[in-house]
Amino acid sequence: MSRPDDGERATTIYDVARAAGVSPSTVSRAFSRPGRVSSRTAQHVHEVAERLGYRSDQVRHFATSPRTRTLGLAISDITNPFYFPIIRGAEHAAAAAGYTMLLVDAQESLETEREMLRRALPLVDGFVIASSRLSDTDLRSIAKSVPVVVLNRVVAGLPSVVPDTPRGARRAVEHLATLGHPTITYVAGPEASWADGARWRALREASLELGLRENRVGPVEPTVEGGRAAAVSVAERGDRAVLAYNDLVAMGLVAGLRELGIAVPDEVSVVGFDNIFAADLVTPALTTVAAPLSTLGDTAVRHVLALAGGAEARRGGPIVVPVRLVVRASTAAPAG
Repeated sequence: MSRPDDGERATTIYDVARAAGVSPSTVSRAFSRPGRVSSRTAQHVHEVAERLGYRSDQVRHFATSPRTRTLGLAISDITNPFYFPIIRGAEHAAAAAGYTMLLVDAQESLETEREMLRRALPLVDGFVIASSRLSDTDLRSIAKSVPVVVLNRVVAGLPSVVPDTPRGARRAVEHLATLGHPTITYVAGPEASWADGARWRALREASLELGLRENRVGPVEPTVEGGRAAAVSVAERGDRAVLAYNDLVAMGLVAGLRELGIAVPDEVSVVGFDNIFAADLVTPALTTVAAPLSTLGDTAVRHVLALAGGAEARRGGPIVVPVRLVVRASTAAPAG
């Protein structure tokens, strides 16, 4: 194959991957382990590489290069305080093992998440992927290239670390029922969120067992503005007890109800999820389901490091981290 003239930038594996419409790891396998890709894909990659003047010995060097001692941590939104302690816990565990952490921010976009993971894949020895919006098939495909641990979601065939969401939702429902609320409304988060589905199912099961009625509003964006937008629906329906998808939605809901002249908790009780750092700073302080978020990040990184070191994947279901209900001032018995 031809080599670039002096002064020209050498063609890289990323150039070949981009032109061929595949991942860099696929380019690597097409040259070094052709049996791992289809013959059609391998032929296409070879043709593109030849057209671009890419030398196959460069590809072999990429495929046999030593470990990067870098781990990837993919999160759905870096501005969501839910991820702050997760990131810190993951960084501590990675640093203790002599690894650097590469952070990937999906910005609550499926397309961005897919593209960012594709770019980062050749740079890491393993991935912790938190609250992913990708399909199970997509995640299992990534795990064919590097060890993957899924955080805050369960994917069949992949190791997962999750908070005990069903127990947390049940504790929230029991708390509201004890206060005397006969009906509970769930303000739902993103439809592609595994946690959202788990919380809604747990709420329905607990309501059925306790003889309560349940309603559902949303989905809404998992942000303060999403919660504020849901306030109109909650007010119009006359809901008196609400379990929100997360603390940001709960805070936005409280603010939106206040703007409509509805007091929390005197007229509406609100419970959040996650116990982010601001949950006890807002007015009223937020009742919420708390998970040890730094422990989630730490546990997931330790697990992916074990896999990268040759350990077998955990069998028998996800690693479940306990949660607890933190009762504050946003919930009270219904007036009258």
